[in-house]
Amino acid sequence: MAYNEVLAKRIRAAIQIFPEDFTEKKMFGGIAFLYQGKMTVGPVKDDLMVRVIGEKMEAVLQQEFVRPMDFTGKPMKEFIFVSLEGLQTEAQLHQWIELGLEHAKSKL
Repeated sequence: MAYNEVLAKRIRAAIQIFPEDFTEKKMFGGIAFLYQGKMTVGPVKDDLMVRVIGEKMEAVLQQEFVRPMDFTGKPMKEFIFVSLEGLQTEAQLHQWIELGLEHAKSKL
């Protein structure tokens, strides 16, 4: 299963401004960017996968271009997909990375 290489490059460039160190791992047919071994974000096909803390899921799912991550056929807990329409600007991408990083830090 292919993933959006342009989106992966955008993520790699975007995480450079964060003081945290990220690693990459192939997952879900795409790449996951991890912080201290915890998933944050990553491209899956043409979507951005984002981990979201449970308390924010309801509000995040109300946003345009966001849907539950249904990779297995049913929604996965604390995972969302953001379509490319929700990633038009670098500011939007940074917002999603920050949300994923928040989730990772909450699990340490």
